[in-house]
Amino acid sequence: MADRDEAVLRYLVQGSDLVLPERAGPGRADGLWESTCFELFLRPVASEAYFEFNFSPSTKWAAYAFDSHREGRRDLPQPVEPMVCREAGLTIEASFALEAEVDFSGIPRVALRMGLCAIILEPDGTKSYWALAHPPGDKPDFHDPACFALELPAASEA
Repeated sequence: MADRDEAVLRYLVQGSDLVLPERAGPGRADGLWESTCFELFLRPVASEAYFEFNFSPSTKWAAYAFDSHREGRRDLPQPVEPMVCREAGLTIEASFALEAEVDFSGIPRVALRMGLCAIILEPDGTKSYWALAHPPGDKPDFHDPACFALELPAASEA
């Protein structure tokens, strides 16, 4: 990390049956979850509001703020655009990696709940949904509070 407000996320995928969207110029885009996409959700522990970040192998990205479960969605301004890089055909342990460098200066410096997720599109059109935790029921919903499975301490001011 170059700065206390920046982080580098690295997603690794094993196996070769994933469809990658075509590379495109970096920038904000909606609907990235329609194809292979990697996501990060952050929610202050004492709040219903949360933040969603989407990272596409195309190098496109999205960032949203929500007031509560799927309510009040709006673009989350990014003082520095996320940088998304992809690598394919790495090793037997990981056949694909996506790395995203993100500025979190717009996120409150409080204890957070985090959800890490991935949507994998396979060649036959099947989508699989991966998360640290899934809510009860048959349908995936990364926005459900049950998916925010990891607790992060408040960021240090130092």
